[in-house]
Amino acid sequence: MTVNLEVLGRAVKQVQYRHHRALDTGLAAVGTTLAQWDALRAIARSPGASGHELAQATFQGDQAFGTLANRLASQELIERRPGHGRRVEHHLTERGERVLAAGRPVAQRVLSASFAPLAQEEREVLLGLLLRIAAAPGAG
Repeated sequence: MTVNLEVLGRAVKQVQYRHHRALDTGLAAVGTTLAQWDALRAIARSPGASGHELAQATFQGDQAFGTLANRLASQELIERRPGHGRRVEHHLTERGERVLAAGRPVAQRVLSASFAPLAQEEREVLLGLLLRIAAAPGAG
C-alpha cells in the first residue's frame, strides 16, 4: 500500500493543531499563551541565549521573537542583559519560572491525553521516526 504523502503531512499538522489549541486553552488558565510559555521553556533550557538562538528554538523569526521577548520583559517574566558585543542575553525571572512551572502540568495533561491511544513502544517508534525526519538533510 502506498501512503499518500499529502494525507500523511496533513495528519501530522492536524495533531499539531490540536495540541496547540488545547495547550493555548489550558495555558490561558495559568495566565499565559503557548507562544509565551514556549519562549519561557526555551530560555529555561538555554539561559543566556540570544534572541536569534531563541527564535530558532521556538520556530519563529528574529523579529517575531523580539516582539514576544519585549512582551515577556514588560510582564517581568524575563530579563534581558547585555552580553558580548551587541548580544542580548535572556534569563527567566522568578515570576517567569513560576509561570513556566504552572504550565508544565497543563502540557503534561494535553500530551498524555493526545498520545494515550498509543502504547509506549509505539510512542518510542513515532518519536524515533519524527526525529529521523527532522534530522534529514533538506528536511526544512
